[in-house]
Amino acid sequence: MRTRALAVTVIATLVVATPTAAASTGTKIIMPELSGRHAVGTAELHLVDQRPDPWQPTTDRELMVTVSYPARGSGGERAPWLTPGVATVIDTLATPSLLGLPPGSVDWASTRRQAVVNAPTARGGWPVVLFSPGFGSLREFNAGLTDDLASRGYVVVSMSHTHESAVVEFPGGRVEPPLVDDELIDQRKTAIDTRVADTRFVLDQLGRIARGDNPDAEHDPLPRGLGAALDLSRVGMFGHSYGGYTAGETMVHDRRIDAGINVDGSMGYGSADDYRPGEVVTRGLDRPFMLVGGDFTDPVTGARIVHSHQDPGFDPTWADFWPNQRGWKRDLHFDASTHYSFTDLQIAVPQLGGLLTPVKQRELVGAIDATRSLAAQHDYFAAYFDVHLKGRHSPLFRGDPPRHPDVRFIG
Repeated sequence: MRTRALAVTVIATLVVATPTAAASTGTKIIMPELSGRHAVGTAELHLVDQRPDPWQPTTDRELMVTVSYPARGSGGERAPWLTPGVATVIDTLATPSLLGLPPGSVDWASTRRQAVVNAPTARGGWPVVLFSPGFGSLREFNAGLTDDLASRGYVVVSMSHTHESAVVEFPGGRVEPPLVDDELIDQRKTAIDTRVADTRFVLDQLGRIARGDNPDAEHDPLPRGLGAALDLSRVGMFGHSYGGYTAGETMVHDRRIDAGINVDGSMGYGSADDYRPGEVVTRGLDRPFMLVGGDFTDPVTGARIVHSHQDPGFDPTWADFWPNQRGWKRDLHFDASTHYSFTDLQIAVPQLGGLLTPVKQRELVGAIDATRSLAAQHDYFAAYFDVHLKGRHSPLFRGDPPRHPDVRFIG
């Protein structure tokens, strides 16, 4: 089993330094246009739970979440992709560790999302979709995907998992580093349990917003109309890597979530020598769940490995989950992609072509065409939630359509 290769991102190995001013030079990243018909608004929420933080037990558990939603009008200030503290950490540490480039090569701080800060919410009751990032990663690195889903008619709520995420910036510029030792199985188990509790807490706070309350710790004004826009009778969840495991595991414990997607994540917390599958694997679900896999390369032989439920030697959690899943299920595969193809690196890496060698680019995001990869992700993820949260049929699930030649169903 290769659980760590699937569950832990390179960013998880970073040690956070004290932030200074974020780099203002280097190659700029441009976010692609939204594919849906709605303009998108966005807001940040600082949420505080009364349960002790498992990594700092003397403090209450606190989270930062990003809410992206269909907006009324597209005018206003576009949101930054990364806040200053996060941009500094990523530039200082992830640029050399992940990209193999010196700090300052990428202008992380200047990139703007397509979402507008605190725009009024478009009228209507929109289904809610939660998002959880990979182990040690951060919610900001999937902003392109979550904003695009919001443009298709969803309120999307992305979470960072404090003291496990590579960096979380709170109001006032306070930056919290990771405290988890991912080498320890008991801490990985604590991490998944904490993620489930985080998700359920966020759902509770969304319920407060729908009732007219404001749970933000600073009581910053919420976007106009946000509470009325939340249709919490229709809730989905998806996540990348350990976030995909989080989606399934939370669905085991919380029936408020109606449908989920695991994007390229092993669903266990063990190691190659100590198989510890999650409850979602051993119990399965009676609600829809989709697996989405990429390609991996065997570090010894160089052979291509297809992440699917049909290869128990590579990921036994997917193989064991498949027969136990009682609800609707699909196993969707992106050929020539990699684990990071399902993050904003799929957007950023092609724009760094003058800095990265072709070998490094393929290592990070595979050989899949970036434009086609993003179009397929946007179409399939939105269509999945359209089917299961909006009751709309989609031809995408009747076969392998020619407009997405890199994508196919397995089993």
